[in-house]
Amino acid sequence: MADESKQDQTEETQDEAVAETPAEAPATEETPAEEASDETPASASDEVAEDQAEPAATSEPEPDDTGSEAEDVGGGTPEDVVEEVLSAKERRKLDRSSAAGPAGPQRSLEERLGERAEGRRRNAANRSRYRKRQRDRGGESGTGTPPSDRGPGPKKVRQGKVVSTKADKTITVRIEVARRHPTYEKVVRRSATLHAHDATNQAQEGDTVRVVETRPLSRTKRWRLVEIVERAR
Repeated sequence: MADESKQDQTEETQDEAVAETPAEAPATEETPAEEASDETPASASDEVAEDQAEPAATSEPEPDDTGSEAEDVGGGTPEDVVEEVLSAKERRKLDRSSAAGPAGPQRSLEERLGERAEGRRRNAANRSRYRKRQRDRGGESGTGTPPSDRGPGPKKVRQGKVVSTKADKTITVRIEVARRHPTYEKVVRRSATLHAHDATNQAQEGDTVRVVETRPLSRTKRWRLVEIVERAR
């Protein structure tokens, strides 16, 4: 009997323990801890976005210094630029025009021309006095450019064959020149005719003669017979 009562007590304690253990929550339901963890990052990201948006809205535009830099690069005021561009004569003219002083009387054209002529006469007199003083001091006068000792150069001499003696005291001479071509290395023959003066009509057709250039003797004669080198056969 005692054994049965102990067995009954053990069974009751097991049933109570099973009743006290809570039933497992279904897998689909979310726990409050997980809900809290899901809500926390969203709120944090919203706060970060607000913090970033506030400086952008409150930031003021920075001052633009391009104008001052351009002025520094430009190299000064416009007056300095004008002085650099103008020549010395134009700068003096600008200074005279900008100089402050009492205005002169109104003058006519004749008066201005008379004053200009008077100034030129005065300058000429000053130059004359200065040159006279220089001469009185015994200064050496300039010799100037020495004349060139250019004399008549050597006259051209040609040798050719007489081709005509029909005109009186005039012979026609053919000058033949044979030269090698500088590029093709071929002998090129050329000929030219000229009129020469023969005072005694001693040259005949076919003679080889030597002529020299001289002053113009006629419209076409610029040569004179020197000698007969070889008679025609």
